[in-house]
Parts: sequence; structure tokens; C-alpha cells
Amino acid sequence: MATVVIQKRKGKKGMSYAIRYFDPISGKKRYYKKFKKYKEAQQQANDLRTLLDSGKAPEKKLKLSLMTFSEVATSLKTEWTSRLKRKDLSEKTYNDYCIWLNVLNRTFGKSLLCQITPDEILAYRDDEIEKNSIISANRYLTVIRFVFNHGLRLKAVIDNPAKLISLLSEKNHERKKFLLPSELDRLIDAAQKTRAKYYLPAIIYLGAEHGASKQEILSVKWFNIDFDYAGRGFINLFRTKNNMERTEFIMPRTREALLNWRDHLKWKRLRGKITNIKSEHVFCRIDGTPINSFRKAWRNALALSGINNFHFHDLRHTFCSNLIFAGASLKEVKEMIGHSDISMTDRYSHLSLKHKLLRQDRLAEHYSNASAQ
Repeated sequence: MATVVIQKRKGKKGMSYAIRYFDPISGKKRYYKKFKKYKEAQQQANDLRTLLDSGKAPEKKLKLSLMTFSEVATSLKTEWTSRLKRKDLSEKTYNDYCIWLNVLNRTFGKSLLCQITPDEILAYRDDEIEKNSIISANRYLTVIRFVFNHGLRLKAVIDNPAKLISLLSEKNHERKKFLLPSELDRLIDAAQKTRAKYYLPAIIYLGAEHGASKQEILSVKWFNIDFDYAGRGFINLFRTKNNMERTEFIMPRTREALLNWRDHLKWKRLRGKITNIKSEHVFCRIDGTPINSFRKAWRNALALSGINNFHFHDLRHTFCSNLIFAGASLKEVKEMIGHSDISMTDRYSHLSLKHKLLRQDRLAEHYSNASAQ
């Protein structure tokens, strides 16, 4: 009988049960899944033993090649590389696919492909919508479909559960919500009343005044920032999703918030006599351990500000929208936000028209005043 072990673990969120198994092909122990309830872990462990012993799916008598998501993804990437060499795939598309595949591997990589359920894929898609956007969620879902279709060819699965989940209409669900300057001030005031008051304002300003994504913000390190260059400083931002790097002068309020956070970090480390700093990440714990989420602090700030139905990603829309109100063209917005295609910036064209109307109203007022003299 196949070796499947349930390991009991105690973490910050309570007790959990992790399943590990011995892979007879590689001869290595592998992690499978984690569950909150022992009963669920036990049922999954029994199904896994059935798979390992017979190589057949529990409900359908079909011989399977037991491969993890990561193994199938590696095989698929090899196929993409061949298509790239034959020019059946553009270099940009190939690079995008590989980036999205690497991100998916972090979540699904160790799981057997045949054991990934539609509910898990749906949960991943919905989480991606909340964190980033529907466009991003659709892209990841498309790549998941590619992996399962490849898995069908390798006989690693009997069907493609991702087909049961439809792509969402990007046009109908396109978010255009943004904050006006007074609303942004209200959000900052609320952030300064939360437990995250020392670092959250800097994060919000990076989103609203620089159009930085959550990943860009959490990845930035102190050596990516020069506070004194040309009297105002600059910041380098890098987005792994599209390999886009951009350098910008730091906006005054962003600069002040970052300096306040840096001073607070120094004070806390000095007070706690902490000298062994684990990383150069700007947004981290006192010992330098990078933070990977600020969702709770963000929700608290929104609740205090009274701003509803607003995602962190909407701060990028806030940046673009207010750029246009300040007189920037769509092309300038595209370059500053780091969009790879002007079509991604077209959603702000209606704001550009409003800006032109404002200019025309001022012109009409000028003519009217001149005629009256």
C-alpha cells in the first residue's frame, strides 16, 4: 500500500493537517495538500492512496500518469519554447505565459493535477479578481486551461475542470472607480488612525500618486529609492507581471510618508536593539522580514473613511484619472502607468473628453469676458 501520512501542524491560524506521500517514481516524499479538519484530510488521504496504488481515478477506471501541476507545467513550457523557435508563438506572448505559469506554480505546483478541483480553481480566480483585476484573473484561468489540456495529452487527468469555469466579460466588469483628491485625503486621514498608521499612508500614496501595484509596492527595497536626487528624489518600480521597470521622481507627499516610515523603523530597531536586519524591503516587520499582505489594514482604513466598494487596485485608476484631470494625454498616462498597450489606457478616454470640455468652458468664459470689456 502507498505511503500517505497526515501530519498535524499548529500555526498562527490554529491547527491544520498536511498530507504528504511517497512518490514511487521519483523516490521522494512530496507535499500534497493542507486541511483545517482531520476528517477532510483523512478522506483525501484515502483517495490519494487509491490513486497511488492503482494509478486510477477513484470514480473512473482510467489509468493515469500521476503528475503534479508543476511537472505538467514544465512539459507545457517546453512545448511553448518549441513553438517560439518555430515562430508559432510571439516572444511577448511566450514571456507572458511563462510569467503567469510561474505565479500559478506557487499555488498549485505541488498538487497532483488530477486532484485539483473546480472549486479550488474558482477560489483562485475570485481571489485574483479581489487582489488585482478581472483581466488578470481571466489570463490566469486561460493558462490553467492550457495546463489541463496538456495534462489530457499526457494522460495526467481525465478531464479539464477549468472548462467548467467561464471567463468573465472584461468590458462589463471593467472597474473605473477612482478617488478625487478630497476623497484621497479622507482615506489618508483614516489610515493615520489605524494600527498601520506608520506605513499604510506611504503604501496608499505609492498607489495613488505613482500608480504602483501591490506587487510593485511590496517588492520595492530601500536601495530602489534616492530621496535626494535633483532635490526631490526618485524611485524605481518593477512589475514582474509584465517585466516592466519604470523610474519616477517621488511625489512630495509620497516622499514625506516614506521618510516618516523609515524614521519609525530606525527608532523601533534602535529601541529594540535589533541589528540583524533580514532584508532591505521597504515594507517589512521590524526585523526586516518582508510583509506579503496589508489587506486587514487596508480594510480598516476604508471602513474608517466611509469609502465603499473600493479595491486597492483602484488606486491605479485614481492615478490615471487624476493625471488626465491634471492635463496629461492618454499616451503620457500609458507611459507613466507602464501599460504595454494603449488599448489598456483607452478606458480613460471619457475622462480626457471631460478635461477638454473643462478647457473649452474656460475658453468660452475668456471670450465672454473679453467681449464685455
